[in-house]
Amino acid sequence: MRLPLVLLLLIAPAALAQVYTYIDAEGNRVFTDKPRSGNAERVTLPPSNSVQLNQATPTVKLAPTQQPVTKATVHYQLLRVLLPEPDASIHNGSGDMIVTLTSEPALLPGHSYRLLLDGEVQGEASRSPVFSLRHVDRGTHQLVAEIIDAAGLIVERTPAQPFHMHRMTLAQKRKVNPCKKDDYGVRPECPLKDKPKEEVSILPFF
Repeated sequence: MRLPLVLLLLIAPAALAQVYTYIDAEGNRVFTDKPRSGNAERVTLPPSNSVQLNQATPTVKLAPTQQPVTKATVHYQLLRVLLPEPDASIHNGSGDMIVTLTSEPALLPGHSYRLLLDGEVQGEASRSPVFSLRHVDRGTHQLVAEIIDAAGLIVERTPAQPFHMHRMTLAQKRKVNPCKKDDYGVRPECPLKDKPKEEVSILPFF
């Protein structure tokens, strides 16, 4: 009996114990389970692999701490410095100014505004959009507004916005408001060293 090679591989291991092969008269390779005198050779087949499909495959579940966590991202449609306006010039002798922020939507629960001047945080983060700055040096400065969450993470941030602080010098103040006798030592632009000396008469009775 001749059996194709594929069928021989499907036969039970007991039946595959004796397999022979030879070349027939037409030059074809023939496999059979019966010995044949002459040029038949015994074929030794390797043991077949078997898988028991009726066994349930264990399911590995991630622990609660291993579950992927997706954090919702909050986006504000608008955040900007309302006052001063971009590239504004501020004239204040003491360098004091007010900065006002605005956002859309309004500040969400757990969020705060934060103001930076030239990269430095000014005061404490607050839910109020109004910040007061004092003694800002003359020159050009950059303002940046941020919205942060309860953990201090930045939710929104504006680009740097320039403004120019103009402060009168002491000489300019003295020119606008000339020093009087009682101003020396009181007004910064009127130092005591510049106070005119009082004329003393050597003849008090004349």
